[in-house]
Amino acid sequence: MTSHRSQIIEFIEQGIISAEKIGDALITAKITPNGKSWRTFIDNLLLWFGGLALSFAAMFFIAYNWKEIGYFAKFGMVEGFIVLAIIVYCKLAENTIAGKVSLLAATISLGVLLALYGQIYQTGADPWQLFFKWALLMLPWAVIGRFPAIWIVWVALINVSIIMYYRTFRGVFGLVFGTESGMLWLTFLFNTITFITWQLLATTWHWLSERWAVRLLAVGSGVPLNWLVLSLIFGHQDVNGFPLLVWTLWLFAMYFIYRKVKLDLFMLVMCCLSSITVVVSFLGKHLLRSGKPVTFLFLALIVIGMGSGAAFWLKHVHQERQS
Repeated sequence: MTSHRSQIIEFIEQGIISAEKIGDALITAKITPNGKSWRTFIDNLLLWFGGLALSFAAMFFIAYNWKEIGYFAKFGMVEGFIVLAIIVYCKLAENTIAGKVSLLAATISLGVLLALYGQIYQTGADPWQLFFKWALLMLPWAVIGRFPAIWIVWVALINVSIIMYYRTFRGVFGLVFGTESGMLWLTFLFNTITFITWQLLATTWHWLSERWAVRLLAVGSGVPLNWLVLSLIFGHQDVNGFPLLVWTLWLFAMYFIYRKVKLDLFMLVMCCLSSITVVVSFLGKHLLRSGKPVTFLFLALIVIGMGSGAAFWLKHVHQERQS
């Protein structure tokens, strides 16, 4: 598409394509969507929203009518919906959008079933166990479905399990990391390993190559690390200087891979945002001690300057990719 766009721009500049034919040329080169593409997009979007709406509707219906519905009826509704979603997935082709929506709806309803079981029988289990068991039970569906959205749900559940487990048994993590930053370190390590593994497996399994999932994992890797650096800047006693070193290495690796090896503007934007956040936080912490109003103006100018510089550089990288 990049080469087609460059050729179209060259033809327009040379006058080969007239002004009234530019729209048709862009549609023919598949740079802009045509009517059929828009209809397909809207149809898929409504299908996704419909499947998610059915899953959440079952949950809200049971919650709203909790006293009016018996225990067996509650279990029957949720389990019936899961079985129906699995049947629809089995009847449809594996790679159809409807089949993927059905499997995702069954995955969400599985969490509703676990929450319902815990609420009715009052098992006394810790909250982290709900999310961990949910991730454990849905794992076979994620393996069979070969669908990035379900794997992202699985990664999100593991992250929530880590956070909940740390809040319940933070002393266990204290033995390993020695500080309350252990939760952030563990989340960073898990998301980073998942991010790297996903990238490596995407070279073999092409269904993992969807960029939105890879970018979401990159965000999951960067957010806890940036939080650790901000904790270091603002002087939390339980954070040493190690996060700054890891953040520098992470930033360099992201720049090298997604600038030199495989260009990805989203990853570069994330690196720029991370750098601006850390630099402005560091300067703000030290400059605002004076209490002078002029420091706020100085920080605003720094934000504007770094943001403009990042935008100019990203625009240059984008033009370089199109050439």
